[in-house]
Amino acid sequence: MKREQHIELLKRCVEISRDARSHGNTPFGALLADKNGTILLEQENIEITENICTGHAETTLAARASQKYSKEFLWECTLYTTAEPCAMCTGTIYWGNIGTIVYGMTEKRLLELTGSNEQNPTFDLPSKEILGHGQKDIQVIGPFSEVEVLAAKVHEGYWE
Repeated sequence: MKREQHIELLKRCVEISRDARSHGNTPFGALLADKNGTILLEQENIEITENICTGHAETTLAARASQKYSKEFLWECTLYTTAEPCAMCTGTIYWGNIGTIVYGMTEKRLLELTGSNEQNPTFDLPSKEILGHGQKDIQVIGPFSEVEVLAAKVHEGYWE
């Protein structure tokens, strides 16, 4: 897909992250798109309202997708997310067999936003580094500076 298509789908993730925050959750959002860019599933973080430590948007989305679609189909799909997936989410995407990850802002930038907030003890560990130790050639695309500013804005005042 073209850069413009990635940016539009990432902007939708930012809208989902706003919804997550307005619903009392941490401000993250993700979606799954097929190889043509058609949105199949959307997911906001649910860790707080559902009281589940693995309730990150990406992990929940990958779990839902694995119940609905075959591994062969998911390999042709892309998971879009506001922030680079953490180690847990990257592992779930790997095991879910989703072939591509596209993100708006880096995990390092997220760490700058969250600081040492114990609600989100952010890793400084890039997805590509995690996936480099696996056996699948999952493509990772990001960050997108156009989206990073929008995604970071949703976090303003949240981690204080």
